[in-house]
Amino acid sequence: MEVLKGKVDCKPEETGYDSSRLEALNTHFQKLIDNEIIFGAQYTISHKGKIIANASLGSGSKIESVKMHPDTVFPIASITKTFTTVAIMKLIEDGHIRLNTYVAEILPQFAEPPFNGITLWHLLTHTSGLYPDGGCFPEAAPKSPWELMDEAAKLWNGEGEFDWIKAGISGGLRRPVGSEWQYNSFGFVILGEIITKVSGQYANDYIEEKILKPLAMKDSAFRPTIDMARKSFIHSKEEKEMVEAYLAGKSIENEDAGTFWEKMPNTGGGIHSNTRDLIRFANMLLNGGRLGDTRILGRKSVEVMTTQQLKNVPDYCWGANEPDRKYGIGFDMREGLAYNYSKGTYMHEGAGASSIDIDPKEQLAAAWFVPWNKGEWCPDPLYNVQNIIWSGII
Repeated sequence: MEVLKGKVDCKPEETGYDSSRLEALNTHFQKLIDNEIIFGAQYTISHKGKIIANASLGSGSKIESVKMHPDTVFPIASITKTFTTVAIMKLIEDGHIRLNTYVAEILPQFAEPPFNGITLWHLLTHTSGLYPDGGCFPEAAPKSPWELMDEAAKLWNGEGEFDWIKAGISGGLRRPVGSEWQYNSFGFVILGEIITKVSGQYANDYIEEKILKPLAMKDSAFRPTIDMARKSFIHSKEEKEMVEAYLAGKSIENEDAGTFWEKMPNTGGGIHSNTRDLIRFANMLLNGGRLGDTRILGRKSVEVMTTQQLKNVPDYCWGANEPDRKYGIGFDMREGLAYNYSKGTYMHEGAGASSIDIDPKEQLAAAWFVPWNKGEWCPDPLYNVQNIIWSGII
């Protein structure tokens, strides 16, 4: 077992953490790699504001023999939603909007029933009633907003500007507003459009300039820099060729160029990053919205984001049967027998997969990247990993 180690701030024991649990963590990751469940792993752990572990093992590519490194860059997928949430909270702090602002006040496509009762809070808590992500429910004909937009674009006569929002919500609501938790990435794209409209700046750029850059997240962006591209995890032959062309200074053809897809904010899952950068974001939240001298949010905003928001709202996504879903503002706050973290811990997963878990009681934060080998969701690289990490607290 070869473990590559990155820079840390101190030894685990200096913060009250048992370093032997890192050995258990590496052993677990290696077992998952040997059993072809994941290709590799990268993780960063912070305790009491200090990084006590930053390491990697296994492969940094799905198609060639290269090593995963402690600073390998990867798409964080839905963890992006937590950055979108912080951006919304910043606009709330600046007095532009409120959590109970109706979406229709900003986007006229939501002005008519049944959409006129949807607020920003509903989008942030996945309770808008809009049709959820594909695979959430085994319905014969799910009304995917992505498919609805694509179909409408093919029928568009080219006059004026294509209304992707109208097309995306044309399937109506699956459930009444506020009645059920349904995981909805399209809702966070709508939040991105709200950021654009309210701030006057394209949402992707707003998040980079107001959050990523101030936090010195140098390996994080919607569009990877040259340096990030050099360190990218490679998912396919096509991606390798694109990265090589990018590094060679060639113009990369954007398949979405000139279409409505290019104009849509990528706020549901478009950021690339690594676990060390994600821990900077986590420590900002643990420190009440500040990292060192840099202020991103006020403490009260962080408290609202990380407070249980739902009450007796059921969740049936992906076969669940949860009568009282635990969720904050843009953050999952799930509880149960699968998790050893403290009550009040907030987290988010990213497809493919990655996770960021933040425990304010223990001042422990962890982020890890575990690219699936067979592409199927599995709890062992996620829930089991969390339990091993949290077992190190002395």
